Amino acid sequence: MKGMILAAGKGTRVKPITHTIPKPMIPILGKPVMESMIQLFASHGIDKIVVNTSHLAEVIENYFSDGHHFNVQLSYSYEGEMKDGKFISKALGSAGGMRKIQDFSGFFDETFVVVCGDAWIDLDLTEAIRRHKELGGIATIISKEVELSEVSKYGVVVTDDYGRITSFQEKPSAEEALSTQINSGIYIFEPAIFDFIPKEEEFDIGSQLFPLLVEKNISFYATKMTFQWLDVGNISDIWGVTSEILHGKVPGYPIPGTQIKPGVWVGINTVFDFDKCNITPPVIISSGCEIQNGATIVGPALIGSNCKIESEAVISQSLVCDYIHISGSAYIDNKTVFGDYFISHDGFTQSLMEMDAIHILKDRRVTQSVVVNRTNIPALTP
Repeated sequence: MKGMILAAGKGTRVKPITHTIPKPMIPILGKPVMESMIQLFASHGIDKIVVNTSHLAEVIENYFSDGHHFNVQLSYSYEGEMKDGKFISKALGSAGGMRKIQDFSGFFDETFVVVCGDAWIDLDLTEAIRRHKELGGIATIISKEVELSEVSKYGVVVTDDYGRITSFQEKPSAEEALSTQINSGIYIFEPAIFDFIPKEEEFDIGSQLFPLLVEKNISFYATKMTFQWLDVGNISDIWGVTSEILHGKVPGYPIPGTQIKPGVWVGINTVFDFDKCNITPPVIISSGCEIQNGATIVGPALIGSNCKIESEAVISQSLVCDYIHISGSAYIDNKTVFGDYFISHDGFTQSLMEMDAIHILKDRRVTQSVVVNRTNIPALTP
């Protein structure tokens, strides 16, 4: 069976992380979120997958290659243009990206599934496809029930008694919401959908294609299903998702490493003596790390691969990304440390350059000593 992963967006709401990696490559517990989606596809027999790429396309394509190591076949559809000898990102929109693939090869010649590359789900895709075929429409949105107080965060789907979609609401207030079903960004289509997508135009599934189907009174449906859904749509979601998993609120999400104590997971090739450090679970210490005796890590916390935490350093309720060296005088509380950025859990971000502190945080792979010093880090204030 065939599928498509939408991965061409610039991820503007996830800056500054998307300055260096595209949104689908954002790691959740060290694994790019798109990798989990490919594995889900493979587990339900969807083994022929096209990915539309644009912003930092080479990062995605170099990592996943042709997909053989995930037991799938992957192909890529680049959206951009050559200008002054350089490739310039120029995304076509989710529906426009689908149309480009179809016009090129006719790839979508059977029922196919389209998902966003920036979310983790554990949806039963086999059951979702069965429901789609039973309903008999040209398209099916997999919807999810949320609390009325949550509808303002999402696109709301309004259906009749038979599940046929009659209208949409974009992030309505609780008072205005006509439904508590929200669009999860998981779609199942028939090839006839391309009769409604213009050629060589930027065209979006949610804001243009679906309203067009409603306007033309085309039969398409929403089917409400129960599943876990972790979205990294905003910068603050990265910590939110990590914290939920560490607190055990996402049953079934694979936690890397070996659990050496209740709530403490450690990767391979890591130098770490639990009895000589101050550890409050839940904590993940990834592979290749050096955690010196006397360091304090208060969970929920995740230390990325190949980090070094010196003695007396304190890391509390924080996410430290790969290759960070933190000195013994450091105190990092309620932050995500990514490259040379400190990101508060509410999303407020400051670079070390903006803080006039570029010297205090460097990649561990550099030869000189790296220092993150409590007294040198200015307060993170908006």
